[in-house]
Amino acid sequence: MHASVRVKSEKNKIDMLNGPVFIRVVAFTVPLIISSVLQLLFNSADVVVLGRFAGDYSMAAVGCTTSLVHLFLNFFMGLSVGANVCVARYCGAGRKKDAGEAVHTAMGMALICGIILTLVGIFTSRKMLELMDTPENVIDLADLYLKIYFLAMTGVLIYNYGSAILRAIGDTKRPLYFLFIAGIINVILNLIFVICLKMDVMGVGLATLISEYISAVLVVICLIKEKSVVHLSIKKIRVHGDKLKEMLMVGLPAGLQGTVFALSNVVIQSSINIFGGIVVAGDSAAKNIEGFVYVSMNAVSQATISFVSQNYGAGNKERIKRIFFSSEGFVILIGLVLGNLAYIFASPLLSIYTQNPEAIKAGIVRMSVICTTYCLCGIMDVLVGALRGIGYSVIPMVVSLIGACGLRLVWIATVFRIERFHSPFTVYLSYPISWILTSLVHLITFIVLYKKLNFKTDKTKQEVLS
Repeated sequence: MHASVRVKSEKNKIDMLNGPVFIRVVAFTVPLIISSVLQLLFNSADVVVLGRFAGDYSMAAVGCTTSLVHLFLNFFMGLSVGANVCVARYCGAGRKKDAGEAVHTAMGMALICGIILTLVGIFTSRKMLELMDTPENVIDLADLYLKIYFLAMTGVLIYNYGSAILRAIGDTKRPLYFLFIAGIINVILNLIFVICLKMDVMGVGLATLISEYISAVLVVICLIKEKSVVHLSIKKIRVHGDKLKEMLMVGLPAGLQGTVFALSNVVIQSSINIFGGIVVAGDSAAKNIEGFVYVSMNAVSQATISFVSQNYGAGNKERIKRIFFSSEGFVILIGLVLGNLAYIFASPLLSIYTQNPEAIKAGIVRMSVICTTYCLCGIMDVLVGALRGIGYSVIPMVVSLIGACGLRLVWIATVFRIERFHSPFTVYLSYPISWILTSLVHLITFIVLYKKLNFKTDKTKQEVLS
């Protein structure tokens, strides 16, 4: 086994190569969970403010854009997974020069991808909403919100790529601080723009745009001031071909997987849209609540990627196995507790977003299926994270696309079309069924590939990255 390589110890960073695994995974994950929950709280403020002070249709306009935004964003966000894996792996192997080049390549890609995403999104948003059968009384507001949101995409990617870099060295605290600052500003601007200035959906969009760029600036300043291997120099930002290739080997399959997942969700959203604006409003409110459970579980998946990647770079095979079991146990606990609590308190939680009893009823239908089985999604995501960490990204992509996305699309095209099953409840059933089947295949794949790991012995002296 390779000698462990220790990242220079600082109060904001966690040593992923040494010490008790479960405690370190939890310590790494908790700030990620808080960050993700705060981000959703701030995003939910958009929906709550609109629902309370602008009406259900304004709330539905923002809610029904979620799947479309993810369709565009997930591909480029997949590259941030590649950046996280590469930087973590270089740190684990003690390759300081490579780690530095990966950092500057990642930030260069964030800029390029952000600009591309903005242009594509602005010019295609209306057509995509029409293809989704967005209700006529919602589509104009939804299109306005999307156009403003896409202007924020460069800021979104810079923050997320920067956060991925910091996670690679065990730092999940500072991204949390930056997000908190930007989120508070977002909430304040929401209240001013929507309640005081009566700007409706435009106000929410502008508040989001401003706050996203604030978080981007803060993470860039952090990386510039960073004294470790991930120090960022603006003058050195460029795309290194070899580093881009390595990032794409991990990030491209992850991005494609995320995009196709989002595409399947767009199809599912289209299936919900045909039931009218009130059902869409309830569905949107339920998705916001579910989001708190999902991002908490997804934080464990992100931790798995970073921990496994560093230990893969250091050649710590036995520790990889312990990381996997610790992460799965943690994510099951989170999914069961938070998911079922969300369902138990579904009615009062939904009433935060809307006072319409029919919309609340529609939201409860969704939560009765999704929230009670959400731990299955967490199990699946941790398996994917572990596979990516040990160097496999194409295989989990293929399995996920066939087992999850493909099955959901087939379900919508077949079972949902049967008259007696033509209901939102039937649409939602496609989720837990796909999670179970996909997780089983991922588990078998991980067991086989883990057994094939064979690290050469390395007697080199430990090196401290600084």
